[in-house]
Amino acid sequence: MSLASPLPPPDFEITSAYPEVAWLRQAVAAWDWTAVRQYLAGLPRGSDTSQVFSTVAGTEGVEQVLRDLVAAAPDDVFALTLLGAREVQIGWKVRTGARAESVTREQFATFHAHLRTAEQLLIRATALDPSYAPAWAERLNTARGLQLGQNEARRRYDRLAKSHPHHFTAQSRLLQQLCPKWSGSWDAAHSFARDRMLAAPEGALNAGLVAEAHLEHWLGLDAGEERHAYLGQSHVHAELVEAAGRSVLHPEFRREPGWVTVAGCFAALFSLIGDTARAAAHFRALGNLASQFPWSYLGEPAEAYTRHRDTALALTSPATAPNRGRR
Repeated sequence: MSLASPLPPPDFEITSAYPEVAWLRQAVAAWDWTAVRQYLAGLPRGSDTSQVFSTVAGTEGVEQVLRDLVAAAPDDVFALTLLGAREVQIGWKVRTGARAESVTREQFATFHAHLRTAEQLLIRATALDPSYAPAWAERLNTARGLQLGQNEARRRYDRLAKSHPHHFTAQSRLLQQLCPKWSGSWDAAHSFARDRMLAAPEGALNAGLVAEAHLEHWLGLDAGEERHAYLGQSHVHAELVEAAGRSVLHPEFRREPGWVTVAGCFAALFSLIGDTARAAAHFRALGNLASQFPWSYLGEPAEAYTRHRDTALALTSPATAPNRGRR
């Protein structure tokens, strides 16, 4: 990060963007599952609750308490899903985000063991309540990690979509599965992203899938000329402009969980393309909020965010930025 930057450093703390996460962490630290259940019950119908489950699952040591919870109530779908989500997080932490060739045999063995445990918990949860979206969303993670294939991942997503057709977290997880690095194809990934954008209400986060697909495609190319040529295509720029207009720049957009990542994807891509005016609009909307993805794709996250933000804002002014819509 440039020490000369007059702007504040990026803030990667999730509670800065979503203050309710601080309360959730306190409830989990106190093992107050009644409070967590009540919080979930109070969310609007159709909410993407994956952030809640990720917050619980990200709590170090919570697995033993959750195992006790499941042992005491083996038909509790909520408890089964929480423990399944925790097992998934433990497994992926062991595996790390490295490419397969950099993961040891021992890491893979531990990773798969945790995912198989999670799978059994989540199978039971979805059998007890076939409409329970959080459990199906976690089963997309286990399908990918256990390499169950494209058809099985699609089947799981389709089951979730019956009750929650615009579940952004689940769509983002399936999009990863559809990329070539998980035996998919770019045609499948881009097609899915566009279809989900068009199916969702305008102003929803789902159009951010288009940006995510282009970012994954860019990263999958050889660094240098190939990446530059890809983002230089006029249709890529046009698709990103359309997707931003249907999501974070739309008048009906609301800052729901996930918006920082989506706005960050647009900021990163427009910066890489060289459309600094549009990049600046997204950086202004973010303030100094940031998430590890997408900035970890561009180097050290804080340095990448600062470099691209400072460049975009130095070359533009609020008067020259595109209409950002109501925030």
